[in-house]
Amino acid sequence: MTEILVRNARVLVTMDDARRELPECDLRLRDGVIAEIGPGLATDGAEVIDAAGCVVTPGLINTHHHLFQTLTRGVPAAQDALLFGWLKALYPIWARMGPEDMRVSAEVGLAELALTGCTLSSDHLYLYPNGVRLEDTIEAAANIGLRFHPTRGAMSIGESAGGLPPDALVEDEAAILEDCIRVIDAFHDPSPGAMVQVGVAPCSPFSVSRELMRDAALLARDKGVRLHTHLAENAEDIAYSEAQFGCRPGQYAEDLGWTGPDVWHAHCVKLDAAEIELFARSRTGVAHCPCSNCRLGSGIAPVRAMRDAGVPVALGVDGSASNDAGSLIAEARMALLLQRVQTGADAMAAREMLEIATRGGAQVLGRDDLGQLALGKRADLAIWDVSGLEAAGAWDPVAALLLSGPGRVRDLLVEGRAVVRAGQLVHRDARALAAEQARRLARLMA
Repeated sequence: MTEILVRNARVLVTMDDARRELPECDLRLRDGVIAEIGPGLATDGAEVIDAAGCVVTPGLINTHHHLFQTLTRGVPAAQDALLFGWLKALYPIWARMGPEDMRVSAEVGLAELALTGCTLSSDHLYLYPNGVRLEDTIEAAANIGLRFHPTRGAMSIGESAGGLPPDALVEDEAAILEDCIRVIDAFHDPSPGAMVQVGVAPCSPFSVSRELMRDAALLARDKGVRLHTHLAENAEDIAYSEAQFGCRPGQYAEDLGWTGPDVWHAHCVKLDAAEIELFARSRTGVAHCPCSNCRLGSGIAPVRAMRDAGVPVALGVDGSASNDAGSLIAEARMALLLQRVQTGADAMAAREMLEIATRGGAQVLGRDDLGQLALGKRADLAIWDVSGLEAAGAWDPVAALLLSGPGRVRDLLVEGRAVVRAGQLVHRDARALAAEQARRLARLMA
């Protein structure tokens, strides 16, 4: 039996059902589960982590990423393009990537997430050139130590058939479905505390057929896994849906079985009032990616309206070719600010956004064992040192996490195991990882 005692937290932000914030509090972790909460807990032989001067929160949860894109940050031809032009500039580069490129890029992206408070990340891998397989990213998550929800994405409609991606990057639809079954059977763990759960994720309405969307939904429900795709990301996306399918994206999704509590869509910047009502009624989730939406000029997603209607909303950093960073706490700050720009200074409070980044992510990914510091929940937590310069002078140390800083965690635990300690990765050397990424970047650029 392994026990850890997190002692003397300045504030313990539980995100439990009562949204309690407990000052000067301790937290006992036993075998990967939260076993006891309260002041002055006895050591009883446990390993002690001193959290004096720190805010302790549930681990942040990232619900949309393309980890392979950490090798294509700031590509000149894609820096100032809208979504479709951005994709066309990047597809030829991505087509040259191989399995080791995918693994190393995923490790870099997951390390960045870990250092900024994330304990669980999803990933949407929708292209498989040169022998790439989903397990390349699953291996990366195990190497960093994060909980992982990879999704088997796909593209099947190439340029010659009216799609956006080049023909060299699309796959046969029967082979796509067969590989979905393979990775679900090999890697998906439905049990509480699972370190890996797998989803099914055709890339987008403009890169796969209606038939694949429908068949993917049937397969996912037969296997008991979740569904993910991009939807209503920008005006081009809406125009494509209306021209090709004769309807808006929300209707397209509903017609093909892509609404429900087991579905989450990335972006949803351009959902109209009827689509928001549809998502609320069906409990369809949304991964809000504000930095990427800003970078590509897609707009500001109506998060306030979604939340008020009852749509489950979470955060995603999106890929590093459109974000270009991968900080989940920075994403939360951007989301907070954009809702205030759109709706007013009282539109979104820091604590509500922190809830979206923790409980919200757990809800959207179907993880009722995560997202809270409460008895019986998994021991995924972030320890933020608010005694430094970034938070100096902050009257409210909890709100400071989004309003001022710190931007990196001091310690991060996943299933009660250290992933970040004293601001450093535990399982990987950050400098060595960056150097390996630089070597792979040089090859791609050549």
